Amino acid sequence: MSIEFFDNFKNSKDYVQSLDRGLQVLQSFTTENQLLSVSEVASITGLSRPTARRILLTLEYLGFVFANHGKYALTPKIVTLSNAYLSAQSSSWQFAIPFMQNFANTTGESSSISILDGDKIIYVARVSKKRIMSINLDIGSQLPAFATSMGQVLLAHLPEGELREILKDLNLVKFTENTVESKEELITILKDVQEKGWAGVDQQFENGLRSIAVPIINQQGKVVAAINCSVHAGRVSTEELRNNFLPLLKETSRKIGDLCPIRSY
Repeated sequence: MSIEFFDNFKNSKDYVQSLDRGLQVLQSFTTENQLLSVSEVASITGLSRPTARRILLTLEYLGFVFANHGKYALTPKIVTLSNAYLSAQSSSWQFAIPFMQNFANTTGESSSISILDGDKIIYVARVSKKRIMSINLDIGSQLPAFATSMGQVLLAHLPEGELREILKDLNLVKFTENTVESKEELITILKDVQEKGWAGVDQQFENGLRSIAVPIINQQGKVVAAINCSVHAGRVSTEELRNNFLPLLKETSRKIGDLCPIRSY
């Protein structure tokens, strides 16, 4: 659907404003904002304080948030909203695991597949040989797209209008000294990724971590996901990644793409 459709939909009789506002409130809770007051939720969402309060009370009644000394936090029940989606995504990509396992066995390194969700990537398949990140990654894990190789691949293949919408509100968090610092720099990187067909990230998200990624293209010629190889920077050089691992990763991606159904994930 076009951006014009979504712009017009908000003014149509089918648009449910209360649902939109409720989801805005849920999305205001993040890793950085795990405990929020009514005023803080109102400030983050742009809603009035009375509206934010009513939504939080309703979410508390439904069991998705709890209140403690004037602050609200999400409850484990929130996971039920994503379980069905993550289960479906994981099942959809099970066919790729043998190819990923073969790649990991050949290189001795980890490989993952992710899809794009706004300005983040969501892991839908993973074969891990070594733990090289400070955080545990599993199906459903989310990372910022702009600072990851898979994210840069997926952003680079978006239609111009969709990319512009994501960049408009994108917050470029400085994770390391190598992290992309400006939207102009990111746009230049994405153009390069699109031209050469792969992305390489050297310690942009976490020190000591470098990775390469390529798109997975389905039978219809559409980019539906990205697959990467991630390594410890002290163990594998950028030259080895590019010269030895990239050709294998491209071949793995081609084999997976040839089996992808003609539909979007």
